[in-house]
Amino acid sequence: MPTLLALDASSSACSAALLHRREGLDDELISRFALTPREHTRRLLPMVDEVLAEAGLPASALDAVAYGRGPGSFTGLRIAAGVAQGLAFGLDRPLVGVSTLEALALGAHRRHHYRWLITALDARMGEIYVAAWQCRDGAPAALTEEAVMPPGRLRLPDGHDDHDWVGIGSGWTLWDQMSAEVQAEMGLCLTEPEAEAADMALLAMNELEAGGGQPAHLAQPIYLRDRVAWQKSR
Repeated sequence: MPTLLALDASSSACSAALLHRREGLDDELISRFALTPREHTRRLLPMVDEVLAEAGLPASALDAVAYGRGPGSFTGLRIAAGVAQGLAFGLDRPLVGVSTLEALALGAHRRHHYRWLITALDARMGEIYVAAWQCRDGAPAALTEEAVMPPGRLRLPDGHDDHDWVGIGSGWTLWDQMSAEVQAEMGLCLTEPEAEAADMALLAMNELEAGGGQPAHLAQPIYLRDRVAWQKSR
């Protein structure tokens, strides 16, 4: 059965996870997670070594490599994509890019059983990255496309305004800038959760088993906007 390594550096957190799917047995999931602002480059590869060592496996035993493709930190996304691309290219294995917003939704569902979720990340420059999800059968189903927008433009998905919505992620620290409509419909907001490689590994494994994955040279972070580099160069 397949074995997959997932990496993430899309936020202030850094994480790595190894998932081994075993026929007739529970999945084996080994992970490392740490809040390491500005230390992703130094911490990510040691985490990879640690999860492989704990599993007692060489890197050659991997069937695929996954990474947090974004949205998120411009620099962090490039770090994770670069490391994942290097590993996949060297091993001649497929790559699977995983949405950080979807990973946040799955993490909240796995840990707290929330079903109706709006995951939002602080995108800086007065904007948020955001998407809405319904979690069913143990997985998030997208109700909206991922988008970047000012917090005041956020609206609930059409036809779903009667649910007990939960907000997840750093974007909800901009609560005061949300519309009165959104504030009235949110039952709970948790700003501390970060995307984790463990949840990305589960999402990536499902995609891999469904025939997904791409060659290593096609790895591409998803920024949702191209103004980050422009802003820094001003």
